[in-house]
Amino acid sequence: MMAQCDVKDEAKAITHKTYEYELMHNIVGIVQPPSVPQFASQADFETHLTREDFLYYHYGCDGFRDHGWGCAYRTLQSMISWILPKRHWQSLLNVPSLREIQQTLVRIEDKPSRFVGSRDWIGALEVFYTVDTLYDVPCKILHVTRSEDLAQHIPELVKYFRDFGGFVMMGGDMDAASKGIAGVHTNGKDSYLLIVSIRVIIK
Repeated sequence: MMAQCDVKDEAKAITHKTYEYELMHNIVGIVQPPSVPQFASQADFETHLTREDFLYYHYGCDGFRDHGWGCAYRTLQSMISWILPKRHWQSLLNVPSLREIQQTLVRIEDKPSRFVGSRDWIGALEVFYTVDTLYDVPCKILHVTRSEDLAQHIPELVKYFRDFGGFVMMGGDMDAASKGIAGVHTNGKDSYLLIVSIRVIIK
């Protein structure tokens, strides 16, 4: 178990935020579960969702205008909000702002100094660098070069949600719009993902 003194200084430096309105949470809990046809075998149907809560970060939720380029940042923030309560030192840590994410990537020399304050996109690799650097949470990348290839990774996603019940980031390469995956459902023939889109603007 990680002691408080072992928490990285970079993570401690992430400041506490206040928002104009309370961020939504428990959005998985309001989703109706898939129905099972009357004469179908229950054994063929399997649904796994993100366990426990996370905050729903989306475009402009902190007053910062990131419409059109901040989707991976917001997905990362939602992911971190799920991670922090799993750590006994969560009271010491906060979810980073977009600027703090950029500063982290510059600090580890993944990005040049001009990256801070820019509107440059990030992808899965930068998301995982940030999570690992700040919170010591290793990540795994599944390369899906075509949407048609996604089906072959469904068993691995099912296993991840069954074992960990976490929150997955999807996006990059040909899929420029990052989003979260908060669940997977299979019926023996087809599979479906529960997508958390951050492309919401509240005025």
